[in-house]
Amino acid sequence: MNRKEIAQKNLELLRQNVYPGRGIICGMDESGQYLIQVYWIMGRSENSRNRIFIFDKDGGLVRTAPANPDLVKDPSLIIYTAMAEKNLRFVVSNGHQTMAVINGPANTGILPLLKKWSYEPDEPNFTPRITASIFLGHDSEDYTAEMVIFRKDGKNETCLRVPHLVNLKPGFGYCITTYSGDGNPLPSFSGQPYLLPLSGSADEILDTFWKALNEDNRVSLAVKFIDIATGTSKINVVNQYSQVEV
Repeated sequence: MNRKEIAQKNLELLRQNVYPGRGIICGMDESGQYLIQVYWIMGRSENSRNRIFIFDKDGGLVRTAPANPDLVKDPSLIIYTAMAEKNLRFVVSNGHQTMAVINGPANTGILPLLKKWSYEPDEPNFTPRITASIFLGHDSEDYTAEMVIFRKDGKNETCLRVPHLVNLKPGFGYCITTYSGDGNPLPSFSGQPYLLPLSGSADEILDTFWKALNEDNRVSLAVKFIDIATGTSKINVVNQYSQVEV
């Protein structure tokens, strides 16, 4: 199979996956003018589903927020900054580690900045921490994304810190998720980031992946387009739930 066929096959597998959990995609639009970051959250419990994305178009920030503040039980692992940018570095993650990376030196890799971090302490799932970074502050015309997953060793409490460096090419992205599917406990994602298609405008990409996620478990999804020439970004967001006024 060629790259396009592989990407389409992987998109179909994502559609069939009832619960990939939280997911990150890093890639490039078909024109080669924009780098792309996609992030989504899903939930099975009331606490996990009680969220929306809020965003700051000018600052490039995407944060999680409670849809209904009265229903929040434990905000520690569900309320955080998911996307941030600073000094031509664009970071996306599934937790508080976003700010630990964005506030470090822009040309430093993720692993040194998160050497004291581990997987999430949500026994029995021990959800992996997934983080990705794109840096535009270089002269090369080859663009890469660093994608890292911190997951629990299946045999003991050891945290496996697994880095991946992916080359970004027009019309494609690479994806990592927290889980490989549904289960009790949830099985952690393992293996290499997998190829997915990134076709059309930001709205069309948003729609493609929103429809690919399980309708019962999807919660929120954000797409960030990063202009390679200027370093500016634009964010599109969709939420399953509406914020309750209190």
